[in-house]
Amino acid sequence: MHKTIIISNRLPVQLQISNGSIEAIPSVGGLATGMKSVHTSGESLWIGWSGLTDEEIPEELSKEIDVVLKQHGAAKVNLSQEEVNGFYFGFSNRTIWPLFHYFLQYAEFELENWETYKKVNQKFADAILESAGEDDTIWIHDYQLMLVPKMVRDKRPKIAIGFFLHIPFPSYEIFRIMPWREEVLEGLLGSNLIGFHTYDYERHFLSSVRRLLGKEVSFNNIFDDNRVIKVDSFPMGIDYDKFHEAAKIHNQNTTEEHSDLQRRLDSHKESSPDAKLILSIDRLDYSKGIAKRLHAFKYFLDKYPEYKEKVRLIILAVPSRSNVPQYQLLKREIDELVGRINGELSTVSWTPIWYFYRSLPFENLIDLYTSSDIAWLTPIRDGMNLVAKEYIATRIDKSGVLILSEMAGSANEMNESLLINPNNFEQIADTLYKAINMPFEEQKSRNTQLQKRLARYNVEKWANDFMSSLQQQKNLEVGNISKRLTPTILKKILQDYKKAEKRIFFLDYDGTLTGFKNDPQKASPDEELYELLDALKDIPGNEIYLISGRDKGTFTKWFLPKKYNMIVEHGVWHSTNGEEFKMLEKVKRDWMDNIRPVLESFVDRTPGSFVEEKNYSLAWHYRNTDPDFGAQRANELNTVLTSLIANDDISVLNGNKVMEVKSSNVNKGRAAMRILSQAHYDFIFAIGDDWTDEFMFNELPEEATTIKVGLQNTQAKFFIESVGGVREILRKFIP
Repeated sequence: MHKTIIISNRLPVQLQISNGSIEAIPSVGGLATGMKSVHTSGESLWIGWSGLTDEEIPEELSKEIDVVLKQHGAAKVNLSQEEVNGFYFGFSNRTIWPLFHYFLQYAEFELENWETYKKVNQKFADAILESAGEDDTIWIHDYQLMLVPKMVRDKRPKIAIGFFLHIPFPSYEIFRIMPWREEVLEGLLGSNLIGFHTYDYERHFLSSVRRLLGKEVSFNNIFDDNRVIKVDSFPMGIDYDKFHEAAKIHNQNTTEEHSDLQRRLDSHKESSPDAKLILSIDRLDYSKGIAKRLHAFKYFLDKYPEYKEKVRLIILAVPSRSNVPQYQLLKREIDELVGRINGELSTVSWTPIWYFYRSLPFENLIDLYTSSDIAWLTPIRDGMNLVAKEYIATRIDKSGVLILSEMAGSANEMNESLLINPNNFEQIADTLYKAINMPFEEQKSRNTQLQKRLARYNVEKWANDFMSSLQQQKNLEVGNISKRLTPTILKKILQDYKKAEKRIFFLDYDGTLTGFKNDPQKASPDEELYELLDALKDIPGNEIYLISGRDKGTFTKWFLPKKYNMIVEHGVWHSTNGEEFKMLEKVKRDWMDNIRPVLESFVDRTPGSFVEEKNYSLAWHYRNTDPDFGAQRANELNTVLTSLIANDDISVLNGNKVMEVKSSNVNKGRAAMRILSQAHYDFIFAIGDDWTDEFMFNELPEEATTIKVGLQNTQAKFFIESVGGVREILRKFIP
């Protein structure tokens, strides 16, 4: 039976050593909660670091730890203190974290930390490989393990691998600053499915893949040699019922059952029934914008002084990475800010800020959520921010106002909250004023919609949606195998070839017999290709046609002396046995003078593009442009050309990074059928890579063997993954 293997930096249990024995305490919240349904349903294994370094684990307890973890469906990856320092505190939290959160001033690029990051990622990959079978499903989590997918894929090419990034993925302009950017992207592309919280992060990732790796991207699919990687957004939810039910129970508790914190909150509310409690809960991290929030609170009180003694801000800062210098400085800054604001504004009966620097147990979080009139969360950059969702889930009577930074991932699905720019103090002050004075009916209306959405798309649905999508992606690849040109299928084709007496081959050139070049004129044939075509042509009964969109002048220079049969410019010209080119179709040129200036204007506005003029067509090439900009310009040009040629007998072909305008009655399919009409062939073979070849695949007889180079949708019967396999296949036809 196949199993699911979950991999994260930390395990869902915390290990504690006391009195010579080991105890595993289940973690609460976050990923542990989110993955509970996946981890407990069916056979599964969770692999991660135990939280204890090699130096902290007594040798006599090492095996006992394995036994204890096994009881929780987990297995550990051993890390030394040096590895933790370089991998976790070093590269993960001093390079990736600040860079991905747009804090470039804190990003460090130390080679030693990068080497340790690679080493530890390999440790995690080895742990997976040791436990995983070919039919298992792997789900890797977060920025600490971005190289693991490729490391596993290299050893297990067919295994299903999903990866989810729980932090933002930055824009291309930011990401490209990282010296090891290509290695990180290649590592992630070992996955079948890559998930992000929001479409923005997904879009940034796809842009980086296009620009830095030059991979073909279509919608949210990445074509990588013989694989298709799907990229999608899955906004993470919370355990809605847990928070909602806890709040219900809390509201039913008697005064005697209240916690000390709740009694203090009740006392405050009784003494100031018109005052508002504003809640702010975050990890102590520079990405959360706590210091800016404090400055904004002071700005609000200065702008609206009538609310002094009428509001109180509760700041809960959960300790985080306290041994990292930036976090130590941040804590000092926040401590000083709280002290300064309280010192300046406090009265005998009022302290504007209650500040807690600690972790609170779950029941105290419920105390704060249910007692606070406003939740104020202003991260400068945040992957999701689940606190916002937790607060809404606890509002049993649907009261309360959520003020949320538009920079938080959760802002995309919580439009009913009051969204603010965390850098705009004027806007924040006005929004606080609006929140304080918001009528209950409006609060209820907003929170009703939010609660419906959060209850429906909870953390369990998030996990199940990701796993379902991963399985669909895996099944899609398996389904494609029936169309892939397998050795068995090729063997049958070769048998038919040997039986045939008269055979014809239609061979596309660019992207098929040779790879694409940035400059098309530099894609001239090599000696190996000449030798291959000569050998294939010289076999009795064989006819070889090079069929291309290239101009006849180029093919005259490259191939006419070899006396190859050729069809060029998509079927306008043909040449046989070294004779001069003759026209297959009567075509017009009078439209070219009208279209040429349009294409040239796009060249002027699209750096890296150029126009290629052929005898009877015009091609706008944009392979050398910025990928996103080129695609945008191509769409724009397509719209312009479509309107211009609506009443003319010309059409637009969208090829691989090229748009070609030509006569409508000319295409490779029509040309191939003209050749086939001149004789009877009992073996027909055609191979090509782009949309111009689809005409050929569609027109050729049913018995023809048609092959697409690449994984795009096609009319061809079979496909191969890349240009590299084309010549190998053709050699099979040579005795």
